[in-house]
Amino acid sequence: MSATGPIPSVAANGAEIPLLGLGTWELRGRNCARIVEQALRLGYRAIDTAEMYDNEREVGEGVRASGVKRGDVFLTTKIWPSHFAPRELERAARDCLVRLRLSEVDLLLLHWPNPQVPLAETIGALCKVKRDGLTRHIGVSNFTLALIEEALAAASEPLVCDQVECHPFLDQSRLIAGCRRHGLAVVAYSPLARGDIRNDPVLARVAAAHGKTAAQICLRFLVQREIVVIPRTGKLERLSENAAIFDFALSEAEMRDIAALASRDGRLIDWAYAGRMKWD
Repeated sequence: MSATGPIPSVAANGAEIPLLGLGTWELRGRNCARIVEQALRLGYRAIDTAEMYDNEREVGEGVRASGVKRGDVFLTTKIWPSHFAPRELERAARDCLVRLRLSEVDLLLLHWPNPQVPLAETIGALCKVKRDGLTRHIGVSNFTLALIEEALAAASEPLVCDQVECHPFLDQSRLIAGCRRHGLAVVAYSPLARGDIRNDPVLARVAAAHGKTAAQICLRFLVQREIVVIPRTGKLERLSENAAIFDFALSEAEMRDIAALASRDGRLIDWAYAGRMKWD
């Protein structure tokens, strides 16, 4: 239990994904294990990692040290694009489990698109990994709507989410609508816009009205739209702050004011490996 009760979930093509999770990008070593352990003790029930983060061993240690039952933790990891050839993908998925010291993960994602490997082959391998019991669910990350639809056409197993950059300053409305049309959850990484939210007057005004921080308003704005958030922090006090977003609600007017901050130019993360993608 968190201070405000159990964290609600969103349903997506057979998966139940907690609306709040812990992102672990850039967390390393003992601090990573400690943050994961404390997050779960505070009531978090979702942890996000990736083979590229080089911290799966520590994430697994934190999960075990927390004392929370494995079945109560929704654990996500991601396969790096250099491992998208079918045999490489299966080997990479098994290596993730070895590092995590788990028999399966709850969600396995393709981390970024890789135009060098036919998507149908990669999706076929991802579906096979699910059928082989290495993961309960599968999905994608940093996929455009066009790529999602190509992936869905090739998939023999349900895809449950697209994990993407999502925060009040980036207009993701077209992608969000497309995901919902196909029953996919949207999982927001960098939901706090890498700290850019601190000096925004709209978020400051709404925060003052609710006795909350700008970060809490930002996270509440997303979860109130049933978008999963996975803020990353290396500070224990921020874990509690980020979790205290389910004891209040934003008004329709406040939601509109925050939504008006969005821009097509608000993207912070655009990786060259993805090729010349046309973002939604």
